[in-house]
Amino acid sequence: MKVFLIGANGQIGRLIVDLLKNSEEHTLTVMVRNEEQAKALRDAGVEAVVGDLEGLVDQLAHVIEGSDAVIFSAGSGGQTGYDKTLLVDLDGAVKSMEAAEKAGTERFVIVSALQAHHRENWNEAIKPYYVAKHYADRALVASHLNYTIVRPGGLLNEPGTGKVRVAENVQRGSIPREDVARVVVASITEEKTFRRAFDLTSGDTPIEEALKGL
Repeated sequence: MKVFLIGANGQIGRLIVDLLKNSEEHTLTVMVRNEEQAKALRDAGVEAVVGDLEGLVDQLAHVIEGSDAVIFSAGSGGQTGYDKTLLVDLDGAVKSMEAAEKAGTERFVIVSALQAHHRENWNEAIKPYYVAKHYADRALVASHLNYTIVRPGGLLNEPGTGKVRVAENVQRGSIPREDVARVVVASITEEKTFRRAFDLTSGDTPIEEALKGL
C-alpha cells in the first residue's frame, strides 16, 4: 500500500517513518514544510515532498494523489501559540481530509488525543488543543473517508512494550510514543479499525491482538 504521512518530523511521525521506510508491505512518501527537511529525509532514503497545511486544499491533493492511505500525525507543537493549534491541528487536519477525498485516497488514519470525544474529560490546561482534536475527529467521521482515529493517552519517551489497551472509552493512562506509532502502522490494513475511533494506553495485550479485538 502507498502510504502518505503528514507530520513526519514530529516525535510520533519520526517513529512511523522508521517503521515504514523499510516495510515490505507498504511504500512511504512523507510531506514536510520545506525543501531542507525534504532533502534530509531523501538523503536518509525516504521519499519526501514539500507541502503546507496552511496552504490550499488543491495543493495538498496534488501531493497526496496516487496514495492509498494518509496518516495525519502533524501538530503545531507545544512551543507555538493556540493560533497555530487552530491552523494546524484543526484546519490543517480538515484540509488534509478534503484533499484526500479530492485525490481519491479513501484510507485516513489520524492521531488524536485520549478522551478528545468527551468534553467533560478534557485537560483544562490545554483545552484549545482538545477543541482542535475534537472537531477534527468529528470532521473525519462526517467525511466519506475510511477512517481510523487513534486517541493515545499521555505520551512517554521510553521504549515501547508492544502491549496496549484499546477501547472506546479509557479515561486515563499513558503510552510510549513508540507503541502509538506501532498501532498507527498496524491500523493501516487492520479491518477491525476501519471506521472506528478508540482510546489507546499501555496495557497487557499485544498490539495486533488488541486491534483485532475491537
